Amino acid sequence: MPSDVPTVRLANLTDREAVVETVVAAFADDPAFRYFFAESYRFDEQARLFIGYLFDKRVSLNTVWITSGAEAVAMWSPPDEPGETGTSDPGYDEVMDRLGAAGERIHRYDAPVEAALPDSYWYLGILATRPQHRGRRLGRIAMAAGVAVAADSGFPAFLETTNPANVAVYESAGWKVHTEFDVELLHIWVFRHDG
Repeated sequence: MPSDVPTVRLANLTDREAVVETVVAAFADDPAFRYFFAESYRFDEQARLFIGYLFDKRVSLNTVWITSGAEAVAMWSPPDEPGETGTSDPGYDEVMDRLGAAGERIHRYDAPVEAALPDSYWYLGILATRPQHRGRRLGRIAMAAGVAVAADSGFPAFLETTNPANVAVYESAGWKVHTEFDVELLHIWVFRHDG
């Protein structure tokens, strides 16, 4: 395979810091992250804690795909894996307590998103590309690995975004708007992909 063709692999525990770096950089101006981590002087610290939690939860499930240098990251949850909210995940409560007001905002955001989803589905919770690598389709390549696994499993895939610029991007990748609604000041698009 030519060296200029991006490769995708499953992340492992040694990729944690690179994945956190990628996601925090990619989401610095994201409407949802700006809502969650409104105390801008703590944005980096709080975002790192939250992304680290999401990575730790998903890496052991073999559902975090990255490009070779973690320039792009796709973090998925498989069907029937407990969501970020609720008592089924004790780590969630601990992280939300540590995040304080940001944790309360995340919970207010997560609850209606989860209510809009079916009983069993693949969930693309994070898709991120480091800003200096945007435009190379690396995020799409990382995302495709999870879409393929979801399609093979027979379950639909879902994701959501609050960034209007992402709507056309996801639609061009085969995602369709499932529903949309508002949570406080955010407009949320929930997408579905059937493989």
